[in-house]
Amino acid sequence: MVKKMLRGKLSIVGILSLMFFAFSCGTDDSNANGEIVVDDDYYEFQDFNLEPFGIPALISLPDETANIGAATKPEVIHVEDDIKWDIRVGPNYQLMIEDYGDLTDLIEVEKKELAEQTFFKINYIIDEEDMILYERTLLVKGSEKASAKVGIEHKSYHVYGQKIIDGITYELQSREDGYEKVIIELIAKSIKSMKPKKSTK
Repeated sequence: MVKKMLRGKLSIVGILSLMFFAFSCGTDDSNANGEIVVDDDYYEFQDFNLEPFGIPALISLPDETANIGAATKPEVIHVEDDIKWDIRVGPNYQLMIEDYGDLTDLIEVEKKELAEQTFFKINYIIDEEDMILYERTLLVKGSEKASAKVGIEHKSYHVYGQKIIDGITYELQSREDGYEKVIIELIAKSIKSMKPKKSTK
């Protein structure tokens, strides 16, 4: 009798385990392997007009379906006649833009600066003419008091790009501290999407 009850309980546990495994496999998305994918699929984005804020351009920003705690309405922090813009979509997304006039070598300059730093190891995931996306790892030698695990645990992801709109070069980048993969992917897609706003005149 005890053996039958025990067998019954083990069978139930086994079935529940199989159901959990099947559910887990069924809910994996295309990015479950941890790779960063910056493609042209913008189904979780909304077009946003930057013209009222002084940039004659359109950019795609995450909407509420992106599942990052995004607000429905993006917030643009910008002082009139200033050369900096701070775009926030909810508490987990921040894209910074700066006007660099007629300079066109921002990516090259940024890569040189990254190569000169000694506290981080840089691993480029995307290295294109107008956008770089990289993994930044804090090196153990970068801090005398760092633990032996610091080189493994302190990783962040960053994106830096440039877009030329009406002859003006704009720098676009993630915050200094970086983000996790899922957020940096969304920011990179936003940067990639930025394009001049066609005149309606």
